[in-house]
Amino acid sequence: MELHKNSGELRVVIDVSYTSAEEFIDFIENEQCQFIDSLGVEGLKKFEWYVDEDTNTATLVEVFDNAESFGELATKALGTPVNLKFRELAKFENMTILGDVSEEMKNNLAAMEPKIKTFKAGLN
Repeated sequence: MELHKNSGELRVVIDVSYTSAEEFIDFIENEQCQFIDSLGVEGLKKFEWYVDEDTNTATLVEVFDNAESFGELATKALGTPVNLKFRELAKFENMTILGDVSEEMKNNLAAMEPKIKTFKAGLN
């Protein structure tokens, strides 16, 4: 185990709200996850939804090998029918990016007003 080594991994945490738990959960289980997997982004390590049906809120946690993998997924998914349906079903609330991203990526994501936090210390 190494102390204080930046592995280059990038984590993206997205919080959303939705109206219908049944419709939202059906979509993420039966459409979105399969679609994301079909994109074949090699550096995508995790794409996990956590849902609170009592408050109609959910959190997506994505883990990537690096910022380039995140950029690849975003480019491939943006504007697709699955992405457009997601935007109809869920209201974006918040995005947090944990890791180093380029200025270009910051500019591309500016409309979502992400909180970007860079790695400083930890155990790997």
